[in-house]
Amino acid sequence: MGPPKVREDRTRPAFYAARPGRWRDWWTLLHPPYTAWHLSYVVVGACLAPVVTLSRLLATLLAFFLAVGVAAHAYDELQDRPLGTGIPTWALIAACALGLSGAVALGAVGVLEVGLVLVPFLVVGPLLVVAYNAELLGGVVHTDMGFALAWGAFPVLTAYVAQTAEISSGAVLAAAGATALALAQRALSTPARTLRRRTDAVSGTVVLADGTERRLDRDCLLEPLERGLRMLSWAVVLLAAALAVFRLG
Repeated sequence: MGPPKVREDRTRPAFYAARPGRWRDWWTLLHPPYTAWHLSYVVVGACLAPVVTLSRLLATLLAFFLAVGVAAHAYDELQDRPLGTGIPTWALIAACALGLSGAVALGAVGVLEVGLVLVPFLVVGPLLVVAYNAELLGGVVHTDMGFALAWGAFPVLTAYVAQTAEISSGAVLAAAGATALALAQRALSTPARTLRRRTDAVSGTVVLADGTERRLDRDCLLEPLERGLRMLSWAVVLLAAALAVFRLG
């Protein structure tokens, strides 16, 4: 099967989306700011360990990049082409299969090195990718809290266990913090997607206390949402980088 007709309007489906093109579509598919954001939780979880093993951190980062950055996003694009890419269906299926297979393979190697304590994470990870994007289990995972736990708390805890073979109270607190950040991301990104992808027009007026009137339009509503998403993505990535430099430098 070939790719479906790509949307013809000039409105980008996301603020980070590139212009349509063979390789640019893959950039858009990876959702770079969000992928970097969620990989940062891996760094945070690993760097909470008393001793940080760089090889385990890199392997965990690669596993989550393959599972979330590649497989989950390719699976999502397969559903109804929300990004409007021209990537062939067969290529998206291959990205899903290879991404999940690579993540599971890295997890299996991790089990050999860390121990059986990593097995539940190895099983749950791929299930979350499929359950979230396919809206399985009655859609319970495909909710704001499901998103926050799957892409916020889970990377923190997995990375910590990969380093220490145990879970600590500190790791649980960090996972709770990542959950809250992921919920904030969702609170901003959901209305932003609605405005970008499903809204034709916005009209209205805001009357301030001094009588000043300000016209409302689509860009007026979208700009603060996406500015917040940009700043939050940079903030989380930079904080994770600082933590990594502090622990590994």
